[in-house]
Amino acid sequence: MGERGAPGELLLGAGVPGPTASERLRRGLPLWISLVVLGAVVAVNGALQPNFFEMPVLRANVATFLPLIAAAVGQTLVVLTGAIDLSVGGIVTLVNVVTVRLLSGLGPEPGTGGVLLALAAGLLVGVLTGTVNGLLVAHLRLQSIIATFATSFVWMGLALYVMPTPGGSVPELVYRTYRGYFLGIPVVAWVVLVVLGLWWVIKRTRLGRYLYAVGGNAASAYASGVPVSLVMVAAYALEGLFAGIAGLALTADIASGDPLVGEPLTLSSITAVVIGGTRLAGGVGGAGGSAAGAAVLGLIRNVIFFANVPPFYQDFISGLIVIGALAAAALGSVRRRSV
Repeated sequence: MGERGAPGELLLGAGVPGPTASERLRRGLPLWISLVVLGAVVAVNGALQPNFFEMPVLRANVATFLPLIAAAVGQTLVVLTGAIDLSVGGIVTLVNVVTVRLLSGLGPEPGTGGVLLALAAGLLVGVLTGTVNGLLVAHLRLQSIIATFATSFVWMGLALYVMPTPGGSVPELVYRTYRGYFLGIPVVAWVVLVVLGLWWVIKRTRLGRYLYAVGGNAASAYASGVPVSLVMVAAYALEGLFAGIAGLALTADIASGDPLVGEPLTLSSITAVVIGGTRLAGGVGGAGGSAAGAAVLGLIRNVIFFANVPPFYQDFISGLIVIGALAAAALGSVRRRSV
């Protein structure tokens, strides 16, 4: 969740002075702002919804936010390398329709083993599509924004081929588990912990350090022995895994398939990453902030709904928040240059 230093610090280690406390504070300014905004929207939601802090309402909110949280965490991995993924919505959609098709084919009363295999197949679809994106960017040297914009149409086209119209259903086991509790805690909260736990593990591996190094300065990272192309492919493959989790969460939440269901997640995931303080140029940020950014977006939608604000103001307000987050990040950079 915290910020990281320049690639040289990561690769050279000892002998290179680390950032001072004031530098760390400035780098973390966008993240702290996003946490303040999160606290503010939680307070507003609490004021607008008298039962907001009751467990069923919290569970329902987390269940709704979970797909965006997972997609934003995955998007963060790619953004940290200085790239972007405009096809995440298409991946989520493809995971949704493929999983629903497989689950529907299991019959009215499928066994637990069959359900788990179908869910695993959904995750595999996410990893494979993410890997294809990574190969296009890393080995064909295509601009990530162009490559993933193109593949977004491919994934959406495949989704329409698999399921031309909304429909299908999932076994009761899936959506009841998603809406249930384990050890008194909502299952969706456990899934959020798993998503953040995966990020925590990745961040502490060599791959995690390489993600920051490549995003900070790819040429320097390459000169230092970092396998830049392999890191890029791994970032996209892991991003596909998180998009797969988002797709499964969405499937369990709506209990059906829809060939357009994941489309809004592309822009929303990028917005959440920006709100969370991850620099779009790469090298600075973390998935914890992106998860907070996703929660901010979801809670703002709640505020708009309960305050009876017309829905089209949602994008307007989201845009203002993104501009504010970018301005905060730029302010930190200006202050560093002026020191």
